[in-house]
Amino acid sequence: MNISIGGYSFNNTYLEGKMDVFGYLETVKYRYRMDVVDLWNGFFIDRSSKPIMKLADESYIRKIREALDEKEMRVVNFAIDGAHLWDPNEDMRKQLYDNALLHLRASVILGAETVRIDTGGSYENFEQMGEEQFEYTVKRYREFSDYAREHGFLLGPENHMGASLNPNEMKRLAEAVDHPSFGFLVHLGRWKENQAEGDSIVAPWAYHTHFDEETADGEHAVSTIHMLREAGYKGYFGVEYNAPGNQYIETELLISKVKKILVDASQSSGRGEQEHE
Repeated sequence: MNISIGGYSFNNTYLEGKMDVFGYLETVKYRYRMDVVDLWNGFFIDRSSKPIMKLADESYIRKIREALDEKEMRVVNFAIDGAHLWDPNEDMRKQLYDNALLHLRASVILGAETVRIDTGGSYENFEQMGEEQFEYTVKRYREFSDYAREHGFLLGPENHMGASLNPNEMKRLAEAVDHPSFGFLVHLGRWKENQAEGDSIVAPWAYHTHFDEETADGEHAVSTIHMLREAGYKGYFGVEYNAPGNQYIETELLISKVKKILVDASQSSGRGEQEHE
C-alpha cells in the first residue's frame, strides 16, 4: 500500500529531545517497516529564526541522504516550513525566497519526489489573494516548477495557510501557473471554504496527500479515495498525527485506519466494476 508517515507526526517527540531526523528514519524503516519517508524540514532547521527557519548546512543534508541510501529509502515528499512565498513585507519576501532556493537545492540532494512550499498567509484564516500577491505567487511557482521539472520532482503548496485554505483559490492558482511539475499536497478535508467539495476541486492537481485522525474517522474517507483515484491520483497517502499522546502508538493506529480505508475502497471499487459488468 502507498502509505507514508509525515515527519510532523513526531514533532512532540522531537521537541522532547527524544528524536532527530536519523531517529525518524530508523523508526519509519524498522518500527513501521516502510521504505519511503514523508520528510519534514522541522527536524533540521533553526526554529529560533522564525519565520525564515534557516536550513542546516549542506554537509548535514548530505548525511541525511547517506542515511536514506544506506536504508534503501525514498523521499516521497519533502514538506518545507519557513520558506513560503508571500509576505506583505518586501524584504521578508526576499529572505523567504532565498530560503526557498536553499531548500530546493536540498530537495535535489535528498532525492525528493515531491516538494511542498506553501503560499504564505495565516495558518488559521483564509485570505483571498490580491492582485499583487497573486501575480507574485504565480511567478515564483512557475520559476520553482521549472527547477522541479529540470530535477525530476513535483512541487506546490499544501492547503496549509492563507489563500491555500480555499480550494477555489488553489484551483485558480493551478490554472494560472499551468505547469506540468506544479501540483498540491492535499491535506484531505482541511478547508476553510467549500469544506464538502474542497478535495474534489483540487484532485486533478494532487501529487501527495495527508490523512489526519479526523479525516480517517470521517464517513466520507472511502468515497474520497474513490474520487482521487478517478481523478488519476497514483501517489502516496501520508498519515500525519499531530495531537498529544504517545506518538508511536497513535501513528501506528492511524496507519491501521488508513490501511483499512484503502482496502475498503479497493473492495467496493471491485464490487462496483462487477455490478457494472
